[in-house]
Amino acid sequence: MIISHCYLLSILMHSVSATSVRASTKSVAINVNAQNVTAPFTHIARFFGADEPNYAYFPQGKSLLSDLGNLGPAQTYFRTHNLLTTGDGIPGLKWGSTNAYTEDENGNPVYNFTIIDRIFESYIENNVKPYAQIGFMPEALSTHPHPYSFNFTPSSPYNNIYTGWSYPPTSYQKWAELVYQWVTHCVEKYGTEEVNSWYWEVWNEPNIPYWNGTTQEFYMLYDYAIASVKRALPSARIGGFEVAGGPAGTYLGDFLNHVLNENSYATGKKGSPLDFVSFHAKGAPNFINTTDGNGYVQMGIAAQLQNIDDAFSVIASYPQIRDKPIIISECDPDGCAACITPQYGYRNGLLYPSFTAASFVRALDLSVKHGVNVQGALTWAFEYDNFPYFDGFRVLSTNEIVKPVLNFHRMIGKMGGNRVEAISSGQVDLGTAVTSGIRDAADVGVLSSLDGDRLSVFVWHYHDNDLPMPDADIKIEIKGLPWNGESELAHYRVDDDHSNSYALWLKQGSPENPSPEQYAALKAAGDLATMGAPSKISITGGNATISFKLPIRALSLLVIEKICQ
Repeated sequence: MIISHCYLLSILMHSVSATSVRASTKSVAINVNAQNVTAPFTHIARFFGADEPNYAYFPQGKSLLSDLGNLGPAQTYFRTHNLLTTGDGIPGLKWGSTNAYTEDENGNPVYNFTIIDRIFESYIENNVKPYAQIGFMPEALSTHPHPYSFNFTPSSPYNNIYTGWSYPPTSYQKWAELVYQWVTHCVEKYGTEEVNSWYWEVWNEPNIPYWNGTTQEFYMLYDYAIASVKRALPSARIGGFEVAGGPAGTYLGDFLNHVLNENSYATGKKGSPLDFVSFHAKGAPNFINTTDGNGYVQMGIAAQLQNIDDAFSVIASYPQIRDKPIIISECDPDGCAACITPQYGYRNGLLYPSFTAASFVRALDLSVKHGVNVQGALTWAFEYDNFPYFDGFRVLSTNEIVKPVLNFHRMIGKMGGNRVEAISSGQVDLGTAVTSGIRDAADVGVLSSLDGDRLSVFVWHYHDNDLPMPDADIKIEIKGLPWNGESELAHYRVDDDHSNSYALWLKQGSPENPSPEQYAALKAAGDLATMGAPSKISITGGNATISFKLPIRALSLLVIEKICQ
């Protein structure tokens, strides 16, 4: 195991002590008005990504892609780094390669899209579409090519990764032609209609050393790449620009001003195309030491929400793009999926999915506040083949066993239609969550949608501190349903006893080599489970009442569906 046994012991002690805490509960009233449609339901949780592109065609990667492609009716997208990085296609932590571009002995370009095709085909055959990142710099094009590859470990200094792939090209014309050849190849192989359904974006986090060039050089990189995409496929959906840290000071605003108001380096004309806007927002967890020597994780949801709030404010200040789609293209509780530290000890259990629920829904609310059009929040997590069970990385599955966080996405994937009014007396107000996080009262929030004769009510119970807390005694009052009579109620749950492979693995004694029987049980525990079989509920006058208890860090999705007579 890579996670410390002290941390696992801390979790187990918290679970034991929670038994006494649950003797007391807090009452929470939730009111859902199905007649009050607030907006079309936004399928915000359908984007994923990772540093390492090559795991997509490994067996466990394909298995997880199948899970992602079956999350719901909304289309799933995958974003990855290193699609143009030079190498043999063998992945490592924070590393991947495709060898798409090399040069012969005379300096002439040699294009080879075989490995990229293998990656994209793994997506497409599993109903996942590329969110295609144009980067990083091939070794033969880099102005500072050596050193180029690196060996990253969970405890490595992060700056070790910024090698030759992070530098500007020796020739922007060769860079532009590479992009043109790549997009042209995709159109020829997959067809115009298919490639039109993808997202295309340039680079990653150019405001930190992922880009070891000047700001103006990045604008040049962007302009040439985007002009080449549009030259190959004028109808392609392109944008960016993946800045780290929300607005990153003035960086986001300066970039938007360039693409909207300044001349393109590639065309000499005013402006560069921009079909969507993207940025990154990360939380800031801490590990709190306690006098008993155990300690606990304290999440930092406020840091992430402040990133989102500030970036939305900048985007909203440009009226000409206010309605353009926004993708928060890395939206995570921390900043390094391949790093392992005590403050990252939230990743295996219930804290990760409950944090994601509380933050993603508030991203929707912040978009309403600013009058902008958020369409996605991307979870930067995939999987690593040939690593120990529940190794502590930020991943969605471990050895083909789904972790609890993916069941949040499965829940949200079942929702659709229109968002309807839903108010919880236990939900921490938006302003407090943004400025202070969830540090006082726990957060019992709600999101509801109506899709024809199907009402979904999603409820989460979250706190920044990973400590035992009382259950919530929830009473949901529903009114305004467009039907009456007998209906079916399914109650999906993520908690210690449902949809939680990690809790079972701990109960098994944390086996490093589970027996076939243990492994089968773990696989089954990773499935999204219900609180018993679906039941019948009577709808009278469009109204219904449902009550249940929700433990801290648990999630519930109630789906009420009219039974056709």
